Amino acid sequence: MQIETDGILINIKPFNERDAVARIFTCDNGVLVGMLRGAMVAKKNKPLIGQFGHVSWNARLDSQLGVFHFECEKNLSAPLMMNSDLLKIMNATFSLIYNLIPERESYQHLYERTLCLLKELPSLNAPYDLYLNWEMDLLKDMGYALDLTKCSGCQTKEKLCYLSPKTGRAVCADCGEPYKDRLYKLPISLIITEKFIRDVCNNLGVEFPACRKML
Repeated sequence: MQIETDGILINIKPFNERDAVARIFTCDNGVLVGMLRGAMVAKKNKPLIGQFGHVSWNARLDSQLGVFHFECEKNLSAPLMMNSDLLKIMNATFSLIYNLIPERESYQHLYERTLCLLKELPSLNAPYDLYLNWEMDLLKDMGYALDLTKCSGCQTKEKLCYLSPKTGRAVCADCGEPYKDRLYKLPISLIITEKFIRDVCNNLGVEFPACRKML
């Protein structure tokens, strides 16, 4: 079996003295896992987290680990390395993909949003706002879309002050008044998306990523 596509190297771990097991988030096939031969001893073209390039994944059987051939076209992490906030955002992004996105299932919209995030981060004055939108895209693709367009009770688009932790839908001031102690207060923030992501992790039986806790 062979897969040819483009992707972002989001994780790499030593397998032995020479080789490494890598995870690459791809355009067409979601997260691919495979062996990178010689990655630990490479002096030129060394695979690094945050690189974008062309991916070839080969395995004799579909159930096997497979072997990568990865040709880096651009290191998207390089412009982020001198800024601790941007580096934390990149690490949180990759950790959430690593923990939540199943292998070989297409998440093309999230992939495109991830590329956009990495490319735009170095030029933004408010990078956490862009990252917040990325987390909302992640939640949507995981089946936990947040609806901030109208009140879930009376359908009004005015005075939307709360967000339901159960439904992820906005609630206006009037409808939310009796339950305000149990609702999240708008505007949406990383504190709120973290709570929903923790719910996703609990439902999937995976640990909430340590890198996300650092934001």
